[in-house]
Amino acid sequence: MAPMHAVVVVPARFDSQRFPGKVLADVGGRPLVQRVYESAARAERVDRAYVATDSDRVERACRAFTDHVWLSRASHPSGTDRIAEMALEIDAEIFVNVQTDEPMMDPGLVDALVDLVDRERIDFATAVAPIHEVRDFLDPNVVKVVSDGEGNALYFSRAPIPWPRGSSLEPGDAWPEAVRAFKHIGIYAYRREALLELARAPRSPAEVTESLEQLRVLDQGWKMRVLEWDYHGIGVDTESDLDRLRTYLRDNTSDL
Repeated sequence: MAPMHAVVVVPARFDSQRFPGKVLADVGGRPLVQRVYESAARAERVDRAYVATDSDRVERACRAFTDHVWLSRASHPSGTDRIAEMALEIDAEIFVNVQTDEPMMDPGLVDALVDLVDRERIDFATAVAPIHEVRDFLDPNVVKVVSDGEGNALYFSRAPIPWPRGSSLEPGDAWPEAVRAFKHIGIYAYRREALLELARAPRSPAEVTESLEQLRVLDQGWKMRVLEWDYHGIGVDTESDLDRLRTYLRDNTSDL
């Protein structure tokens, strides 16, 4: 088989710590993982889309809508490590990781990250969106990002960063317009060799403490480019997020 330029992978672990079984939760007649996969697969700059799972149950469910399912080892600590197992056997230059948290993933964002990695010849990239609500800023399930002047990530955290000194913010407060803060979107792009090297690196203390796999990149002293994107998807981290997604899709039937 000829080598592929870019593939997109949806890592789907059934036994999620925060929300077990989330990947197979019904959303408008389709499991959540299928919605994520079908959105990501519409990207034009990728040659193929996969689901990567450690669960026979998830594999069987995914076979109903795609033949491109990778059954991986169960021991991987993150989706990045799961995709790295695939990268040992799949010949592609760029791997795009779309997390199962993102059922409304914009295929244009997948394409934009592939373009960014190509154009800038970088190894790691991800995406962020501006925060406009204090509720999101304070929510530990919404990951915040601070970047440097060249657009590379300085840190990712579940804590509200950068914190406006002297402020006392509550979830219902109006957003302080002088503050620029960004939330992470659950997508990464990696060059194959960089991904394999990352998977060989030990999990970093910050990664374990925050439970954020992307911090391993920064702890190794590597750079991760951040792409700002006007993204309005509903990320699903909790059952209440899932209810909010179902309500949104019910009220916006064109998105079903």
